[in-house]
Amino acid sequence: MSPTVSAAKTDIAPSGTLRAAINFDNTILATKDARGEPGGVSVELARELARRLGVATEYVPYYAAGKVVEGLQSGVWDICFLAIDPLRAKLISFTPPYVVIEGAYLVTDVSSIHDNAEVDRPGVRVAVSTGSAYDLYLSRELKHASIVRAPTAKDVVGMFLAQKLDVAAGVRPMLEADARENSGLRLLPGRFMAINQAMGMPRGREAGAKYLADFVEEMKASGFVADALTRNRVVGASVAPAAR
Repeated sequence: MSPTVSAAKTDIAPSGTLRAAINFDNTILATKDARGEPGGVSVELARELARRLGVATEYVPYYAAGKVVEGLQSGVWDICFLAIDPLRAKLISFTPPYVVIEGAYLVTDVSSIHDNAEVDRPGVRVAVSTGSAYDLYLSRELKHASIVRAPTAKDVVGMFLAQKLDVAAGVRPMLEADARENSGLRLLPGRFMAINQAMGMPRGREAGAKYLADFVEEMKASGFVADALTRNRVVGASVAPAAR
């Protein structure tokens, strides 16, 4: 093992086991099979990284993105899979994105809202998942509409319907599935944000951060990410372009 890789290994898996935080609330990138075994694009990337470093893998499960960030404080994970956000980046060194997912709005068929630009108005209530990338983004961007937070992404549309809110925000593939399961709902055209999904690790471990960034770029360039998306039958997400 080269000195560079050895230094990266010390940064990324200091205990000798790669502890990967997996957010199972993001069902586009992380899933469990009938036996409860983890799978999905995030899990496959973690497994390949551990293989290259020559260490075992431990999956640290979460069911909300905000909880992953909270877990950083107690030092229970070494790498994570989250959407890039400036607030999170104060604590986490992010790689370039490996996947891009659209952030979209869902409304009822009878809603007077027909365009993304019409959401940010006084009196409009927007349902989001607490601590999600789109929660953080909309908390900065919305100047007139108010935000109502659900515990997890899976709870957003249920809360939106139960409380008769005006808009539900989320990742397009999950909202499309919700619209198929609940009649009388429609997605607004286009996207209100691009959700850039990346790998990350605690700040201050520079050798590891560089290795991780290079790893993500290689995984995109080699077709690994594209193959993982296909293998896991992911729709509504695309491989992020190469970093400049």
